[in-house]
Amino acid sequence: YCETYFWTCLTCSNSQPSSSNHQPIRNNPTIMITLEFTDAATMEQQAVQAGLTLPIEQTAVWAKYQNTIDGRTPWGAYVVKQDGAPIAFIALIDYETHGYHYLRSVHGPAWLDKPSAQLEAQVRDLLVEDVRKRDKNVVFLRIDLWNFEGSFPVLSTVPYNETVYVDITGGDEAILTRMKKRGRRDVRKALRESPAVCADETAQAMADFSEYYEVMVDTANRDGFSPAPMSDYVDMISNLGPDHARVFAARIDGKVVAWSIVTINGDHAVYYYACMRTEIMRQHVPDKLIYVICCTLGEQGCTVLDLMGIGNDFAPSLKSLNGFKTKFSESIAQISAGRDIPVKKAFYRSLTLLQSLRRKLRK
Repeated sequence: YCETYFWTCLTCSNSQPSSSNHQPIRNNPTIMITLEFTDAATMEQQAVQAGLTLPIEQTAVWAKYQNTIDGRTPWGAYVVKQDGAPIAFIALIDYETHGYHYLRSVHGPAWLDKPSAQLEAQVRDLLVEDVRKRDKNVVFLRIDLWNFEGSFPVLSTVPYNETVYVDITGGDEAILTRMKKRGRRDVRKALRESPAVCADETAQAMADFSEYYEVMVDTANRDGFSPAPMSDYVDMISNLGPDHARVFAARIDGKVVAWSIVTINGDHAVYYYACMRTEIMRQHVPDKLIYVICCTLGEQGCTVLDLMGIGNDFAPSLKSLNGFKTKFSESIAQISAGRDIPVKKAFYRSLTLLQSLRRKLRK
């Protein structure tokens, strides 16, 4: 089912903006923005009809996968329309944590065209208003924005606003040619010298993930983070299925030494998770593995591999990734980034104060 919620902007001389972010739109007497409330599958169908390949996190298969995770429930989706024509799509997942609820949309809204700051603010405010009416439990929205005015830094996770896109069309040599000079050098060195055998091992990983998980544990111990439970990776690849999640691995003497989970939607692939054993860090195994991923997926019809976030002033903690990721492409893209938008302002303010207190106590 679908429900539609209307907002109209009149630009006559007597009209007043509805908020500080809303300004009259010149040379267009009436702009009608509508929110069509629906489910992820219906929203996805409309996106396909509009010619947009959605990020996988905005699809029905992702919503189904999220529904298998404790504390997460598909909440609904919206098709955003301007004068009756779709301009953006957003699917929301309800996260229940520490006794409260918030709605998360990873890489949503997905826009047909990059919005102006004014249009994005109008849609953002409409979303907050409609969510507030539909669900009294939601404390805030966490969605991706281009313009940060009126939003807040996320309370958790590490958002990013730049990523690296690798063009994987045209065959193996074309993929290599488009890399930066140091990327081509490292890949060619890896192809000559690395003993690793790289291949798509999705079927093997789905049958038994334990050998792959050992590599993640080693990576976590080296880099100082706590690995997610093995079941998280198993559930991801099994619920998304081989059409949407592939496991590529590198082996030396038959032993898994590095692997990556790549998600796929349409012709768009994402380098979602990756890890490698400490003892092979100087053997250029990840360079060889990424190249094999690019070539294999390119042969299967994918056109781009998104290497996900890199660091900058917005995401300084990710700067250590830049040297590796940026050598595979000349294309560094600006993207929208995760921000929090309060629905219950007083409650959200208490969460930010609590977080600030916890940080002070840790120091």
